[in-house]
Amino acid sequence: MTTNVLVRAENVHKSFGLIEVLKGINLEVNSGEVVCLLGASGSGKSTFLRCINHLETLSNGRIWVGDKVVGYRQDGDRLYELSDKEAAKQRRSIGMVFQRFNLFPHMTVLENIIEGPVLVNRVKTAEAKRHASELLARVGLEGREHSYPRQLSGGQQQRVAIARALAMKPELILFDEPTSALDPELVGEVLDVMKDLAKSGLTMIVVTHEIGFAKEVADRVAFMHGGEIVEIGPPAEVLGNPQHDRTKAFLSRVF
Repeated sequence: MTTNVLVRAENVHKSFGLIEVLKGINLEVNSGEVVCLLGASGSGKSTFLRCINHLETLSNGRIWVGDKVVGYRQDGDRLYELSDKEAAKQRRSIGMVFQRFNLFPHMTVLENIIEGPVLVNRVKTAEAKRHASELLARVGLEGREHSYPRQLSGGQQQRVAIARALAMKPELILFDEPTSALDPELVGEVLDVMKDLAKSGLTMIVVTHEIGFAKEVADRVAFMHGGEIVEIGPPAEVLGNPQHDRTKAFLSRVF
């Protein structure tokens, strides 16, 4: 793992009306690092993840991915919010895998995967198809190019969603509780793919309730409570010897 900071969140706040969901998040993630965000439902984990790729706008603070401020263009000392089209262009380098697979039901697996590279990145169709087949083999779905989402299990659909995110060749990939919508017997097949991605050096930020996965794969885990990161460190420290009362209480319910 390198020590180059790829993601930097600085004093991130997010409110929905009068409800303050994020209350000053500060976090740096290095290139090649896997960081898992843990915490009870409603602690702000998914909202923070959506802020990283500007699916949610910040109420205050800044997030950088690489040398760019997410959602903004800097001109001298001033920041200007990007248009939707500009934000979508900036978002190309950030992959995201959602709780629900969000596959287009009327498209085949292959069509789902190549749409972004062909339409957004202007990759030639033949090249996009070749890469898509390689990615399907990587996620254990070789030969399913012409299947439709309805013909796949939930675990298989989520693996297609991972392949679709990888097809854009992102420098960062965000996972928002990618196994929470799956039947228990299908969780392992998705986690195995994610473990393989982590070993390959891909930078990953993962919102998860899979404590075993976090313990095995994460370089660091961050425990969130009430819109704040209350504890962060290596899994062995945070999960094995938590210091914050909220972390202790959460883990006592999980284990």
